[in-house]
Amino acid sequence: MAETFEEKMAAMAGMSEEERANKIEEVKGVCKNFCGNCPSYTGTGETDYGFCATGKSSKITEEKGCLCPGCPITGAMSLRWQYYCTGGAARELSAAEKK
Repeated sequence: MAETFEEKMAAMAGMSEEERANKIEEVKGVCKNFCGNCPSYTGTGETDYGFCATGKSSKITEEKGCLCPGCPITGAMSLRWQYYCTGGAARELSAAEKK
């Protein structure tokens, strides 16, 4: 049975700050191939990636289409949302669902 995002985050809770920072950099590297071609990302002047891990972009304000569902991180981390660039990190979206 596949683990949920919340179960995967709980398993990662034991990581050191350095390990978490390295994982975020890995996510950014993978997402670069997707975000760079995203209709919501293109032309905004944004240079960062991995919004599912880091949170909203300060430069992306308009949702013109989302490629996140096709990103390998979505499957690997059991993500179920999209538009992280405008909606926030997955952990924030998960917490908002619980309210």
